[in-house]
Amino acid sequence: MDVRAWLGGIRLSGFAFIMLGLVVLAACVLVPSVGTYLDQRAQIAALEESVRVEQDEVVALEAEREQWRDPAFITTQARERLYYVRPGEVVYLIDDDLPASSLPDDPAAVSGDVERTRTDWMSQFVRSIVTSGNARTATPGP
Repeated sequence: MDVRAWLGGIRLSGFAFIMLGLVVLAACVLVPSVGTYLDQRAQIAALEESVRVEQDEVVALEAEREQWRDPAFITTQARERLYYVRPGEVVYLIDDDLPASSLPDDPAAVSGDVERTRTDWMSQFVRSIVTSGNARTATPGP
C-alpha cells in the first residue's frame, strides 16, 4: 500500500479542523496542570516521608524518656557517666595507656567452628602449676 495514496484519501472537513484545534488547545491547557499535579504529588510524598521519620524519632525519644523514669537506669547512668559511687564503695579506674605499637596489627579472626586442640590442656595446666610452684622468687638486694 502506498502512503501517498493513503494520505491523499484523507479528507479533512471544517469539523475535523475544529476538533483537532480543540484537542491541541486542551493539551496546551492540561500539560502544565498535569506537571503541577505531579510536582505536588512528589512534594506530598516527601512530606509524608518526613512526617514518618519525625514520628519514629518521637517514638525513640518517648522510649528514652521512659528509661529515665526508671531509678535503676538513672543509678547506672550516674555511675558510668559521672563516676558516682555509694558511700563505702571503692572504685578502680583502669586507663588503657598502652601505645598503639603494642597492639596487634591484624587480630586473628574468631572461628565459629569447634576445633580439636593438638595438645592435652589438662597436662599443660598441671605442668604450669608445678612450674610456678617450683620457681624461685627474687630476693630484694641489700
